[in-house]
Amino acid sequence: MKKQQVNTQTMITPSIEELTKGKMNRYALVMATAKAAKIVTDEYIEQREAAEKKIANKETDKPLSALIDPELRDKKAVRNAVNRMYDGEIVIKEPEELKEADEETLG
Repeated sequence: MKKQQVNTQTMITPSIEELTKGKMNRYALVMATAKAAKIVTDEYIEQREAAEKKIANKETDKPLSALIDPELRDKKAVRNAVNRMYDGEIVIKEPEELKEADEETLG
């Protein structure tokens, strides 16, 4: 049986460490990324519906793809979410209860 080699490089940059900055665990990052990806997907759907409406009402002669933001249209929602979190456009906030529980556990 042939052994497979696994690339240990990160699949998506920025890395988990760059995104968390030591302030949260991976689970919180995954949950935040999923929620951010949902926001990105909702933005895409909103733009697509508006573009389809313009085309149906003959308000434009542009193709559908030209009416949607290229970032939303050409990149995956998770990629956009990660980039927005890294750039600070989407901020991850932890509930105060979690912070207090962590402080009690550590202290």
